[in-house]
Amino acid sequence: MKVTLILCSVIILAACTRVEDSPSKANPNIEIYDESALQVIDPAVTVKTLADGFEWTEGPVWVAEGNYLLFSDIPNNRVLKYSEKDGLSAYLEPSGGTSLIEGDYITGSNGLLINQENQLVLLQHGDRRVAVMESSLATPKAMFSSLASRYQGKRLNSPNDGVLNSHGALYFTDPPYGLDKANDDPRKELAHNGIYLLQSDGSLQLLDGDVSYPNGIGLTIDEETLIVAVSDYGNPHWLAYDVAADGTVSNKRMFYDASHLLGKEGEQGMPDGMVVHSNGMIFATGPGGVWLFDSDGKILAKIRTGQLTANCTLSSDEKTLYLTADDYLMSVSLK
Repeated sequence: MKVTLILCSVIILAACTRVEDSPSKANPNIEIYDESALQVIDPAVTVKTLADGFEWTEGPVWVAEGNYLLFSDIPNNRVLKYSEKDGLSAYLEPSGGTSLIEGDYITGSNGLLINQENQLVLLQHGDRRVAVMESSLATPKAMFSSLASRYQGKRLNSPNDGVLNSHGALYFTDPPYGLDKANDDPRKELAHNGIYLLQSDGSLQLLDGDVSYPNGIGLTIDEETLIVAVSDYGNPHWLAYDVAADGTVSNKRMFYDASHLLGKEGEQGMPDGMVVHSNGMIFATGPGGVWLFDSDGKILAKIRTGQLTANCTLSSDEKTLYLTADDYLMSVSLK
């Protein structure tokens, strides 16, 4: 989402307006707004570039069995692998444009997840579906089985990001970003851009079809709140929903409104991917880099990357935050 944006001291949350205390700026990369952020962030830490030369990186996922990271390079239709031991290597190609019909816009996978069966789940832009890789993680092959590709008989737009709950159900977003002309693309079959729930029995339910550009998605630690990033150029924000026992949602509300940052220098990017720390804090990519929220939408800190930052994930030990940012793979060491 290539909009140039800057930090403003006025923070709008839900329907309330409040003025935040000025952040600590001893380190230009780190801004601390609340002392609780010091539980995980060292204010002197630096943002490291691990690899570059990609076209648009997204969808990072940590693979605990093997201690490595996988991430998508969407326009190049591939998944790459990174480990501290071996560095960068190719992993899977093509990653999401394997069954394209004539005229389809060629893009690869976006969001990546590891399910309870230790399989790679891909949200495939090009094939416009949620799929699972048929081979093992150790021997990747571009052979996929479709988990969800249509809603009420119509092709999905371009599944973007997802999160699995503890029962194996998948929440995912379906904006039009994988279509060449987005909402105006003649191949777009659905009138809405949706937030969906794919149950473990394969049934697909539309949770909300009234969100302009749903993007990143996450669940709080207790799985009682679903958070969705909305990458709307005119109204960037995060939404929150209450989650019922059956996985459905209600009580749609503003989690954080970032519209006051539109047009502000230094606030490049839109609300996008996120990951939830075991302590309940939420790392969410957005204007300027990565925001750290508590579960109520209070800003605790910001990590400024200097890049359009699309997504993030944590290593298993939560000592490293990995960032996909434009044509870079980056990392931040955590406490």
